[in-house]
Amino acid sequence: MQRITLTTPPTGDYALIDSGEEQKLERYGDVVLARPDPQALWPKRLGEDEWAKAQGRFVRQSGEGKWLHKDLPKQWDIKFGELQFHIKPTSFKHTGLFPEQYSNWQWATERIKGAGRDVKVLNLFGYTGGATLAAAAAGAEVTHVDASKTAVQWASDNAKLSRLGDKPIRWIIEDALVFLRREVKRGNKYDGIIMDPPSFGHGPKDELWKFEEHFLELMKLCQEVLSDQPIFFLINGYAAGYSPLAFAYNLDSIQKKFGGEVEFGDLTIAEQNSDRVLPCGIFARWRLDR
Repeated sequence: MQRITLTTPPTGDYALIDSGEEQKLERYGDVVLARPDPQALWPKRLGEDEWAKAQGRFVRQSGEGKWLHKDLPKQWDIKFGELQFHIKPTSFKHTGLFPEQYSNWQWATERIKGAGRDVKVLNLFGYTGGATLAAAAAGAEVTHVDASKTAVQWASDNAKLSRLGDKPIRWIIEDALVFLRREVKRGNKYDGIIMDPPSFGHGPKDELWKFEEHFLELMKLCQEVLSDQPIFFLINGYAAGYSPLAFAYNLDSIQKKFGGEVEFGDLTIAEQNSDRVLPCGIFARWRLDR
């Protein structure tokens, strides 16, 4: 196993302008947003005059979050890598894009293109579909699963925006564990699995998800739906308090069975015009290049 750090640099339509004092200042296309980020425990580089230029600033008041804004559109589109996304500031402070995942999307793309055969990919907790779109663009048949009807529709819209609407993508609104149990019974198999399990959540029928209670069952079921010739397995995480080693050890049995390599570490975004990187999450991934 190898520990590495994955870093997303500024791109044409996205940049981390500054961070500090538990805040981050980002540009999505031509729109600048300021959002809380507890990882940014250092001083800001830029003055408040630059931060004041943000068209939207997310704040929490009386336990609820909201955007304070001036001329902030409800939705706009950007290009990120080779894909396009609808950006929509939500009441949970999200925008619909997780730029720190870009390296993982590239990695999955390389695995799919290098397989030299048809590849089936399962994306669990798929949210707005970045990994799904990257896998579909690389030529995979993708099953995208999320418990939120709104998120699945958003992901489907992103696919159309990225001119991937005619690709073989199954859009599934279902609890991840419920879906996997059914897939095991059906005998369906996947060559690549991507997951981004939250710390807490509910399924469409109010099924309860708690990371510490359900993650091991999730991993067991995923291994049961792996094909006989798998090429990758990617785990992303934003649940506070966990080490990427915890994810990597869950891939150990896959490596022992099939061979290949396991990498794990931090997901980060590089600040514009700075040597600093902002930690954004953790990951572990296994691959077998055939």
